[in-house]
Amino acid sequence: MKPKVLVIVGPTASGKSALAVKLAKRFKGEIISADSRQVYRGMNIGTGKITKKEMGGVPHHLLNVASPKNTFTVAKYKKLAEQAIKKILKRDKLPIIVGGTGFYIQSIVDNVFLPEVPPNKKLRENLEKKSTAELFKILKKYDPKRAKTIDANNPRRLVRAIEIAKSLGQVPSLNKKDSLYEFLQIGIRVDLKKLEGKIEKRLLARIKRGMVAEVKKLKNSGLSWQKLDSFGLEYRYIARYLQGQLSKPEMIQQLKTAILKYAKRQMTWFKKDKRIVWIEKLEQSEKLTKNFLLRSLSPK
Repeated sequence: MKPKVLVIVGPTASGKSALAVKLAKRFKGEIISADSRQVYRGMNIGTGKITKKEMGGVPHHLLNVASPKNTFTVAKYKKLAEQAIKKILKRDKLPIIVGGTGFYIQSIVDNVFLPEVPPNKKLRENLEKKSTAELFKILKKYDPKRAKTIDANNPRRLVRAIEIAKSLGQVPSLNKKDSLYEFLQIGIRVDLKKLEGKIEKRLLARIKRGMVAEVKKLKNSGLSWQKLDSFGLEYRYIARYLQGQLSKPEMIQQLKTAILKYAKRQMTWFKKDKRIVWIEKLEQSEKLTKNFLLRSLSPK
């Protein structure tokens, strides 16, 4: 019988973190974040990182494990996440993976083989001079398969994909092995209009909390404007605002639009996985989890 792991997915602002905490308390779980930006220290407000108070005493893993000055890869995430799963299971607790970074989640659920490709400094310096459109064109040349699934507007991901493709011939996103675990994937479905309202409300609350000051602090710590731009969304548009390229109202409007587009891309990614059980009412998740955990105890 394979050990069981719960996975909670959905678009940004859908309430994944709060649901994960609720289920962790109900089923003696610990949470593993699957967010490509929440791994970085000092990027708290902009990434919507859960606060200590919101954690409610539930242990959280893979938050603040990297410096934003360094490159954090999917391979690194997979290694750390698997270590966390083993430790949680040893404590006889339920591992709960929660996040919106589809490739991070796929790397665990499908046990994707990801060879470590170290950053190529010389190549990166050359690629960082190019526009997003030029980067996408280069990736299409080296790995057309990966170009079909990547976020074409994210220069950081494009640079990394080119780096891997040049080293290995292609991005090894589909080299899967049998998983050591049994997964239940629960997806939170949110009406698009409601989601748009939640995104706007959360964005304004984050600005009030000091999101602009957070980006200033990161810049003062030694991050370049280009590096901040590469993190996308909040860091990209606030960096442009701080450089005088956008007014504050323009920054807020463009950022809101970009976050909504990102949420739609997340949904497109997750909808491809037919194993995800979609829910609209959060109470459904308790019943699904209970049945999932009891299944191994039922006589065959």
